[in-house]
Amino acid sequence: MDSFFEKVGKAWPPGRRDLHWHVLPTEEEAAILAAPYREITAPGLHRVPLGGMHCTLLHAVGLGRSDIAVDELLQDVRRAAETMQPFALTFDRPSVGAVAVELSGWPGAPFTALVDQVTGAMNRTKVTFRAAPSRYPHISLGYTGDGADALDAVALRTAIASIDGPVSGTVLADRIHLVEQWHDGRHILFTPIAEIPLGARA
Repeated sequence: MDSFFEKVGKAWPPGRRDLHWHVLPTEEEAAILAAPYREITAPGLHRVPLGGMHCTLLHAVGLGRSDIAVDELLQDVRRAAETMQPFALTFDRPSVGAVAVELSGWPGAPFTALVDQVTGAMNRTKVTFRAAPSRYPHISLGYTGDGADALDAVALRTAIASIDGPVSGTVLADRIHLVEQWHDGRHILFTPIAEIPLGARA
């Protein structure tokens, strides 16, 4: 397998804090999603801690908190969020890709609508950045790093397939989060900036 952190390091170097929009699972939701896969570990695969699990909507590549009028951005996103209703994302058995073990989720349509709303708001700021919107809902359980070239993807897939019975969990997308996010070559870390609820206020 390839190293996730080596690949992203070309566009997103270690330590650089970029703005991201996420749907974040609660602690309980994250624990349910991760529980069936506690024993699936291997050198070169860096597990995501429960508090670091995230479902990305948009990575504003190269855009930091000090580069933008945050209050104006949040006002814009709040107006858009009031027109959108909360929904549940369901995540099932993970897949093993070239650089991560990830849970894919559904439904895609309301997720894509959220992505479009935050991407539109970011573009309206007129600040220069590269938008990297998510094309589908997913939450990574682990990213590849040092030692990834020795990882056996088939062995990981076999271990996942050996888990008997259905394994799925849900994340209620009733709010979205703006965070400042970076990585250290082993883990992705983020600091919350704001959370915005979906739906009109009573």
